[in-house]
Amino acid sequence: MLLLIILLPLFSFFSGSLFGRFLGVGVCYVTTLSVFFSFLLSLYTFFDIVFNDVTYKLIVGSWIVVDSLFITWGFNFDSLTVVMLLVVTFISTFVHLYSTEYMEYDPHLPRFMSYLSLFTFFMLILVTANNFLQLFVGWEGVGLSSYLLINFWFTRIQANKAAIKAMLVNRVGDFALLLAIFTLYFVFNTLDFDTLFALVPFSQNYTLLIGSFKFCVVDLICFLLFVGAMGKSAQLGLHTWLPDAMEGPTPVSALIHAATMVTAGVFLLARCSYLFEFSPLVLNFVVFIGSTTSFFAATTGLFQNDMKRVIAYSTCSQLGYMVFACGLSCYEVGVFHLSNHAFFKALLFLGAGSVIHAVSDEQDMRKLGGLKNILPLSYSAILIGSLALIGTPFLTGFFSKDTILEVAYAKYTFWGHFSYFFGTFSAFCTAFYSVRLLFLVFLSEPIGSKVVIFNAHEGGWRLGLPLFFLSMLSIFIGFLSRDLFIGFGTDFWAASIFVLPDNYLLCDIEFLDLFFKLLPLFITILGSVFSFILYSYNLHFFYNVKKTFFYKLFFNFFNRKWYFDKIYNQFISKNSLYISYFHTYKYIDRGLIENFGPSGILHSVVYIFNRLKNLQSGFLFHYLFIFSIFIVLFHLCYLFFWFFTPSLLILKLLFLFFFLIYIVL
Repeated sequence: MLLLIILLPLFSFFSGSLFGRFLGVGVCYVTTLSVFFSFLLSLYTFFDIVFNDVTYKLIVGSWIVVDSLFITWGFNFDSLTVVMLLVVTFISTFVHLYSTEYMEYDPHLPRFMSYLSLFTFFMLILVTANNFLQLFVGWEGVGLSSYLLINFWFTRIQANKAAIKAMLVNRVGDFALLLAIFTLYFVFNTLDFDTLFALVPFSQNYTLLIGSFKFCVVDLICFLLFVGAMGKSAQLGLHTWLPDAMEGPTPVSALIHAATMVTAGVFLLARCSYLFEFSPLVLNFVVFIGSTTSFFAATTGLFQNDMKRVIAYSTCSQLGYMVFACGLSCYEVGVFHLSNHAFFKALLFLGAGSVIHAVSDEQDMRKLGGLKNILPLSYSAILIGSLALIGTPFLTGFFSKDTILEVAYAKYTFWGHFSYFFGTFSAFCTAFYSVRLLFLVFLSEPIGSKVVIFNAHEGGWRLGLPLFFLSMLSIFIGFLSRDLFIGFGTDFWAASIFVLPDNYLLCDIEFLDLFFKLLPLFITILGSVFSFILYSYNLHFFYNVKKTFFYKLFFNFFNRKWYFDKIYNQFISKNSLYISYFHTYKYIDRGLIENFGPSGILHSVVYIFNRLKNLQSGFLFHYLFIFSIFIVLFHLCYLFFWFFTPSLLILKLLFLFFFLIYIVL
């Protein structure tokens, strides 16, 4: 039964990719039902593990057996795994159902549905793996699937660029993860999670000499693991692929941002808590990157005009919250926010897709407006999703995001307060751009084309049903699951997450000053009210502000994403291409390797034999002249070997033998 959770999406992938031409629209039913049954089995497994307090470990068979390297196909079903299984299969089910109508008129619908199932399958492989190498299979698989889905409309040049960018940026993180896996095997001689995590406490003082530098083994491994997580979870520096991934169809964005791909990095941090707990230096670095990512993404989202990009930057910001929660050793809070975020982020993307579907694929918020009464279901969905996102009290986001900020301040360290204030300011920006999106798309006067506005309409039940269920969960799931996940004294996580006693903070937040508990809420309300007033009543004032020189500098800086893309393109990509072409390609590849390699040998042989060909002139005196030269050379060699190498008797005999043959002939 447990293996069926993983195999059903794989079956739906093969049914769509191999038999899509014969099944036609039937692929939609096969893929959606397969993932739905996988969700039902995940739900049963979740309750089984929660109520019976068990953990399942399945070994299917051996995979790699080389010397001391023994890798099995094994699957681990613990509390952390089943939470991820529920999130992935539930969101994937509704994305499949949503796609059956959203992509209804696409001629390549079977291929699209099969790619969605492949994405789900590899994510399930990732979260159920019991060793690092099998986890890496799922890790690379979700990267491949994201490339295929972002580039689904492959005739669009921007989709090609976005897919290649996502693949290349993730290669940086994947290479770091691969180095971490190599180091783990080199040090511990195993890649199995249980064995490896048991050995970590005894290796805190181990060092590794690389060149003339000495590194603490645990710090080096955790740093490389986190760089791998940075690539998948789009943390600052390796985040540039995430907004561009919006070039794919909207259901793809919902699946990537809510349940798969970006959550893989946070899952890796939680899974490797046994490692990170013994590396406080790397934990501080995790807090720094997570805090700055949340701040960067929130400020960048303030001035984006593409509806999907605004939601994408909110994903990047919320991932920053999850990451710095893990850096504060509150892995359970980070995973709690991950599961909550999945529901309202899927709701936001699918709601945005419903709007885009209704207005002839228009995504620019400046060309919309006045859709509240025309698209009431989409408006309700995005309203609920936005309220959950900004942390409105008693909605899903409130229970996890505010807890993260509370534990950040309760850490009472520099990095704890650093993350608290950056996270609080990010909450202000999140509230501002969420209300801005609602106002520009739904509440303002219609600005777009009259034909588009008049023809706007809600989709069918396959678009509406996912929005309804996700809306309900975005309201209630945080309240219903809070005590189970992060309640005082809960043993839900058991041994799947490890926290040192000195790093446990959930007790301390109960004694936190009320001011610091309520400050994020006040800041959120302030951001929402400020955005609403600015866009509703002060348009003339806002217009005058926009004309100022300083506002233009401010706007350009944030609208152009802090110039990260410009810096990468101007100083890294451009110089890399220049060096690759004018030095590596011209002088090394086409020069050194070609001249001393195949081309050089070919030209040398042709040149020599062209010269030797001239000796075949057909004149007898030419042949006699060449023959006499070789006779003289032969006798000289004979004299040299006979008189100057007296000890080489064998060579002399051989030479004498060939000389006799020469005389006879």
